[in-house]
Amino acid sequence: MGVRSMATLVETRDLRLLIDPAAAVAPRRYGLPPHPKELEFLEECWRKIASAAKDCEVIVVTHYHYDHHSSTRFLEEIYGGRIVIVKDPENMINFSQRTRASIFLEKIRHIAAQVVTADSKEYVFGETSLEFSNPIPHGPDDKLGYVVEVVIKDSSQSFLYTSDVQGFPLDSQIKFVIDKKPDIIFADGPSTYMLGLNYPFEALETSVENTLKVLRDIFPMEVILDHHLLRDLNWKKNFERFFEEAEKLNIPIGTAAEYVGKSINQLEAFREMLFRVK
Repeated sequence: MGVRSMATLVETRDLRLLIDPAAAVAPRRYGLPPHPKELEFLEECWRKIASAAKDCEVIVVTHYHYDHHSSTRFLEEIYGGRIVIVKDPENMINFSQRTRASIFLEKIRHIAAQVVTADSKEYVFGETSLEFSNPIPHGPDDKLGYVVEVVIKDSSQSFLYTSDVQGFPLDSQIKFVIDKKPDIIFADGPSTYMLGLNYPFEALETSVENTLKVLRDIFPMEVILDHHLLRDLNWKKNFERFFEEAEKLNIPIGTAAEYVGKSINQLEAFREMLFRVK
């Protein structure tokens, strides 16, 4: 949808909550800085995130990367007076995220109504439950730290948000999903734009297999596939077998943009071309 973000507004009969209310752009891509169009769109997205937070009672932060949280942007508008559920800043966290968490929490503690940890916990609001996974690695290993998945369930439906698992390259990342059997899944997809570099070919193979296992074991109503995967211009090619299987199973698969009725906008992936256009 034009920027790096998985900011997601969820509304149930009891509750409005916002997950990972932040957006960012890649500092470098193809050796190039962000294009002015990306920066313009980033500001627009931040305004939308702040606006979406207005009527929310709960904010969730699954980890401390800057496309999932910010220590500087719209803090009062997003966190002021709200219950904030965050990835545990002390346990199962790497040095970089621990440092970022400390700065972030110092800034929001005095404006939030309450700050509590997410890891392995469940919170109930009326007939709506928020259940969080154990901390799981951000990708094929724990070099980038840990994230928490969350499933939101009311009396009629359930929605699961994977956070940054980078396409389920580890069996531990699908366990929570299969256990909870959600109706709708928002998955971040593998980082195929770094395939063979920071994302091994074996991780892609395992990711495809694990995502297929999720489809076959759960048979969800719908899957939203986005974030890391959409940074690749050839995103469908690298995940082709998954799309073929989903079609056979008659399970709708779409991007976040398509889910809300918008056109796919891969500004980062097109950055090199944007700079060539006069």
